[in-house]
Amino acid sequence: MCYEHDEAFVLSRFRAGEFDYLDAASEVVETEFFRFLGAERYLEALAASYPSPRRKQEVPTWFYLASNLSMRLHGSPSFHAYPYVVRCGGMLNAFGPELGHKAEHPESGDVTLRCGGFNRKNHYDRQTPCDADFLRKFAKDTAPQQLEAWFNRDALRLLHQHRAFDPAGLFIGDASYVFVPDNPRYQRAVRLLFDEHDHPVEAARLPQLSPEAAARCRWRRCYKLVSLLHTDRERRRFLRVAARLLPGNAHECPVLYELVDDFVATLGRGVMRRLLLDRGFLDGARIADCKQRHGIDILIPLRRNLALYQDALGLIALPEVVFRPYQPPARPPLEPPRLPGAPAAVRRREQRRQQTLKARVPAAAAPAASPARQEVAGISGFRSWSSCAVPLSVILNRELDDTGQEHLWMLLDTRPLETPDDPARRRDEYALRTAIEEGHRQFKCFWDLASFTSRSFSLVLNQVLFVLLAYNLLQLYLLHQDRPELTRRTRPRVRHQLLPADAVILIYCDQRFATLSPLAYTELVLTIAEQARHKILEKTRRLRRQLVQELPHPRPP
Repeated sequence: MCYEHDEAFVLSRFRAGEFDYLDAASEVVETEFFRFLGAERYLEALAASYPSPRRKQEVPTWFYLASNLSMRLHGSPSFHAYPYVVRCGGMLNAFGPELGHKAEHPESGDVTLRCGGFNRKNHYDRQTPCDADFLRKFAKDTAPQQLEAWFNRDALRLLHQHRAFDPAGLFIGDASYVFVPDNPRYQRAVRLLFDEHDHPVEAARLPQLSPEAAARCRWRRCYKLVSLLHTDRERRRFLRVAARLLPGNAHECPVLYELVDDFVATLGRGVMRRLLLDRGFLDGARIADCKQRHGIDILIPLRRNLALYQDALGLIALPEVVFRPYQPPARPPLEPPRLPGAPAAVRRREQRRQQTLKARVPAAAAPAASPARQEVAGISGFRSWSSCAVPLSVILNRELDDTGQEHLWMLLDTRPLETPDDPARRRDEYALRTAIEEGHRQFKCFWDLASFTSRSFSLVLNQVLFVLLAYNLLQLYLLHQDRPELTRRTRPRVRHQLLPADAVILIYCDQRFATLSPLAYTELVLTIAEQARHKILEKTRRLRRQLVQELPHPRPP
């Protein structure tokens, strides 16, 4: 039911007096987004493999997926908001007038939607293509395990088919807590103790904390989201390619390596080449397995209580270990500063504002100063970790402050060090892992990942995975539009950048459409031949008569 944008064809037919339908609409990013999905056949492919819980398909699965994605783009977690999303969004514009178009209520005169729907079970005329309760029940009845497998395998194959992965094969693994209200009816959620920074705290350690720190701890109910993120060194893309939602007290380490195994089993070797992990995923046997069986090199911080850390510490004094000065790479800003080109009055006002803010911030709350000097060195050929059967490299990172105090931390790498510049490059590479923290913040704060309206685990998982899927597809759309600067923006910011809504006239003809501004459409009508203008006038009057009778069974006003 998707329509193809073919302005030359439609205008040539319109000049001959032939068209199927006319409509006025506001072109929004959602419309172009769904046209992109239709042109690239994303919805068709995702629907073909979706684990539908229905034997009888009354509403096409592709439309359920499109509706679910539209709600996530609008930040509407409740399915009851679906009629609002349909009316205010641009999804229906992408699918043509057969799916839905404007009509006037015969009694109240209100402008509403007239939707044909997919069955004849309604007593009143449809104002949405499908019922909101259908979407909710369809999502709730989908088996959680099958939904996870669909996202982690079938949706992953689709991304690979469309060449969404960077050839460098850089991936990041991480786990994050997803908090919910303290309601015991949330299925599979558990209650844990967290400190003021939302880090888990063992209840047995609570008496050891200071009274101030203990008072800031609180019990919170949560899930744990373990995910794999794909990115590149230029940070142009951030794709969540695999995810699993667990109870908050589940250990993330074995789950992440299971996701890696499933990824390689789905796409084969060579797609994932580099994996950046947090120290919570230290497992010698699994790290060696990733290197030997999958060809994946892992970069991960070392814990101080490991024997390998102590071995590397003892080798620092050797003359072969040479520390070199390290300078973190300069990251370009998300957007160029606006003040240099701003008027003088605006620059002076901004300077006064910055001075006011600086005066209000207490000294204790000021950000920590960067180290006065940073150095890096590397040691290769470690085999002292008995559970890890592959040779390892250790990157030594030393930071010294103005007082001369030294702070040392280490990175473990399964890739050998070949040149003197390799340790600095590996540290630059690991700096990308912090990008995943910004991604978690965006999902929770701007994509309403945790704004659950149901305690059913199937609906909770549905919301999480479809938010990730909508995020991935929007990333691909932005890259297709050559707008990589927007891939790191929040959802409201992206909509703000791409939503200078333009009122257009849509002309449909033979499953194709063209968009014209009102002035361009007026000029077109006034300059076509007289015979064609009479044909357009006759067709327009016939459509107006049909629109008056569009709602034979309207709902009471």
